[in-house]
Amino acid sequence: MLVLDELDRGLIHALHVDARAPFTLVADVLGSSTQTVVRRYRRLHARAGLRVVGLPTPRSSGTHQWFVRLTAATRSAHDIAVALARRPDTSWVRLTSGGTEIVAIIHTAPAGPDAHALLLRDIPRTAGITAVSAHYLLHTYLGGPTAWRGRIDALDADQVARLRAGIPTANAPDPDDPADADASVHLLTDADRLLISALREDARLSYAELAAATGTRPSTVARRLSELRARDALFFDIDIDPALLGVTVSALLWMQVAPAHLDAVATELAGHDELALVAATTGPTNLVAHALCRDAEALHHYLTRRVAWEAVTRVETAPVLRTYKAATTLRAN
Repeated sequence: MLVLDELDRGLIHALHVDARAPFTLVADVLGSSTQTVVRRYRRLHARAGLRVVGLPTPRSSGTHQWFVRLTAATRSAHDIAVALARRPDTSWVRLTSGGTEIVAIIHTAPAGPDAHALLLRDIPRTAGITAVSAHYLLHTYLGGPTAWRGRIDALDADQVARLRAGIPTANAPDPDDPADADASVHLLTDADRLLISALREDARLSYAELAAATGTRPSTVARRLSELRARDALFFDIDIDPALLGVTVSALLWMQVAPAHLDAVATELAGHDELALVAATTGPTNLVAHALCRDAEALHHYLTRRVAWEAVTRVETAPVLRTYKAATTLRAN
């Protein structure tokens, strides 16, 4: 397995801060040459599965997200997971719990005759599936635009500030101005969706390459991308195998928390270095977290020492055995 050094980790952290930062800037921040940084990026892309992707925020895209848990016969679970991973309306497809449960995030339209076709029609009719539970994602406390700390521990505050200086920002909205009050809920246009579709494949594409993919001009792409980033309609994510960062145990934690304490517990959990995701959902378990730990003993320590609160009345731990799809990237199987 590829072993990451300080420069590799610094590059990964830099891409989390600004996924589209020029390699010249990244190299300067890391104290390296541009040629070396480009070579390291290509090596991580080829050998570590590193992918930098652009994704719409759920609010701007107007879609809903569901955590779906499927119980399937062991002999058919793999094929079902592969089929789900290949769909454009899924992400985060994983096999858990001894190889009999598939967990996926499904993105649905808020309305329309086919809005929930996958949930209501396609999945129930699939041979081999013996049970289905769907949990509507209500609020994300950690994950998406907020990176797992295990991937952002290489740069100091000054280096992060230098990278952030180039990120487009919007002026603070005026609450008394109706136009500003509605600005944050503008949905994506067809042109925006086309641009984000290209960024979903590779967020490092040049403006010229994005223009070719969208049938526009580089200047138009640059302006539109800056606007999307400034109003937080778009965020960037990184796909990379966590095993390269020292993780050998991955598990989903399905928690039941007293509603009066849910926000406080979730906020506290979002600050834990062991977690890459914390989200409130509907269902008998109303909080889901994704733990990434060095080994089984570290996971045991985390569960017994850091999650043992009275407000958490139940924790179901489901080890992740295989990842078929991360944010957008299909994993080889």
